Amino acid sequence: MRTSFPRRLVPVAVLIAVAMGLTGCGVVAFPVRVTSATAKIVPVAGDVVAYPLDKTADAID
Repeated sequence: MRTSFPRRLVPVAVLIAVAMGLTGCGVVAFPVRVTSATAKIVPVAGDVVAYPLDKTADAID
């Protein structure tokens, strides 16, 4: 008996769904990274302000 074509696609669909779920972390961390990069432009206090933002983005990823 042959397996049907859709039944063979189930593992592939699950793999794609898991991969898409994992890439969502980068989407969530993107605004934090942009804010951090913008804060780094400020000459004196930029690095101090950007440090917690960088750590937050790393924790999200």
